[in-house]
Amino acid sequence: MRQEVSEVIARHEAAGQRFEAAGVQSFVREEGDGAPVVLMHGVPVSSFIYRRLLPQLAARGLRGVAFDLPGLGLAERPEDFDYSWSGLARWAGAAIDELGIERCHLVVHDIGGPVGFEWAIRNPQRVLSLTALNSMIDVTAFHRPWPMQPFSIRGVGEVWLRSMLPLPYRQAYYLTSIQDRAAVPAVEVDAHLALLKRVDGGRAFLKIMRRFELTSEKKRFFFEGLAGHPYPARVVWGERDRMIGPDQRQAVMQALGVGNATLLPAKHFLQEDHPSEVADAIASIA
Repeated sequence: MRQEVSEVIARHEAAGQRFEAAGVQSFVREEGDGAPVVLMHGVPVSSFIYRRLLPQLAARGLRGVAFDLPGLGLAERPEDFDYSWSGLARWAGAAIDELGIERCHLVVHDIGGPVGFEWAIRNPQRVLSLTALNSMIDVTAFHRPWPMQPFSIRGVGEVWLRSMLPLPYRQAYYLTSIQDRAAVPAVEVDAHLALLKRVDGGRAFLKIMRRFELTSEKKRFFFEGLAGHPYPARVVWGERDRMIGPDQRQAVMQALGVGNATLLPAKHFLQEDHPSEVADAIASIA
């Protein structure tokens, strides 16, 4: 299985290219022509989570762009990087600039929500549309789900990370995040884990997990900053998500002024087993 995982990651890497933004080297996959769709990933994954969505967007006349945030996937993991949501948002802005993207349709998921929301608030004229997948925005009401909570505790997080071997990680991934297990082979789930732990054993990931900005100031920044946004928005949600619940869905809808969400029979990683439906929703406002 280890050799097969290496081959999956090698194919993923061969499908994209390296680039550097704000002094940090990263990796990007692009597919298709037309208006760019920037796909922001969350944790504990990377641009690899969008491997099925990219060709679906290309088939709809769009150019999907998925890059790795520092500390995750094939990106560098600098010791002195600011791994807070604000730090990641600043870097994401530099990445979008470096990739030559002037305006884009923005898609956010998981902590890619807070990261992408911040960039959109600071650059509203560069956003053509915003599609929010299962993300958090009412950060004062957000509680880390049980598989993620240990990572926020020093000492405990390191032990919890070392215990994340392929078999238990795979079982947790299917349980919490994938509705249709047949859609995601075990070797691809193992590839997510290998990408998480590569180079530094996951130390940068722990820094990200410990820099969540769960403050009333951050909540106010999101809600006030997104109020009256000048672009269309849509909310697409895996309604069986055990990681981010319906309270956050309602908050995202409120912040974006969206009356109805597109609900899919999916869990947290709806990009994995519902890429066609997600692509349809993005294209409908793009």
